[in-house]
Amino acid sequence: MVGLNFPITSIQPENFPLRLREIPQTPLSLYVRGILPNPNIPSLTVVGSRNYSNYGKQVVEYLISGLKGYNIAIISGLALGIDGLAHKAALDAGLYTLAVPGSGIDDSVIGPRTNFSLAMQILESGGGLLSEFEPTFSATPWSFPQRNRIMVGLSHAVLVIEASEKSGTLITARLTVDYNRDLLVVPGNIFSENSNGPHQFLKLGATPVTSPDDILEALHIEVGTKAVKVASTFSSAEEKVLAALSEPRDRDTLIRMLAIGTQEANILFMSMELNGHIYESSGIFHRN
Repeated sequence: MVGLNFPITSIQPENFPLRLREIPQTPLSLYVRGILPNPNIPSLTVVGSRNYSNYGKQVVEYLISGLKGYNIAIISGLALGIDGLAHKAALDAGLYTLAVPGSGIDDSVIGPRTNFSLAMQILESGGGLLSEFEPTFSATPWSFPQRNRIMVGLSHAVLVIEASEKSGTLITARLTVDYNRDLLVVPGNIFSENSNGPHQFLKLGATPVTSPDDILEALHIEVGTKAVKVASTFSSAEEKVLAALSEPRDRDTLIRMLAIGTQEANILFMSMELNGHIYESSGIFHRN
């Protein structure tokens, strides 16, 4: 499986998502494949141990499956462990998911290679890959903690599931506090080393999470009503167009991001213009 239908595009700081422009040390540029999260919906970054326990796996699946039906973006780092589980759970729940790897996003360097097919599934589902590194940059030990600030910057809240006392996940947790995002933590087994990190932050005042409702409350979504649902009056193709138009784009760029045929795209654009959802000005498409 290769990502021939998902070209890499670059964006400059003035076109970054607003939340990312607020953080210190803003990236000089970003590279994107697929579609960035809709800026109008809450984003949850999920991080945790690479060496997860069965408990950690159960927690990821339970919490994210419980968000099904709500319009929430799940962000993670495509790494082995909790990251990969979070992306998979988001796909299973029909949620948008964005991967921010510690490498570039060209097929040749996306890693770990065992998660390459997962990256392609994310793109095919209408999600995205995002990196500040050159497309063919191979991951290094320092690139993972550096990319963490992007995941935190994009999010409204960060959820920590299992992390040892010296885990890189704790870097993400500290950035969450520094960037004034909500830090959510799942309590763990007191006899497990993977609980040391989460329990450390719980003692410092992080929000404990024991059910999907806790996440919804942290994201200011009314619990139990599913008032903000994925289902809408838009088709899935129209939703992808609206998400891609988080910033104005020219026709060719928009078609590449949607990974559909030109004729199909033109019919879709015409229909959405007639219905007043988008408009074109000087060759650039905008959302209404």
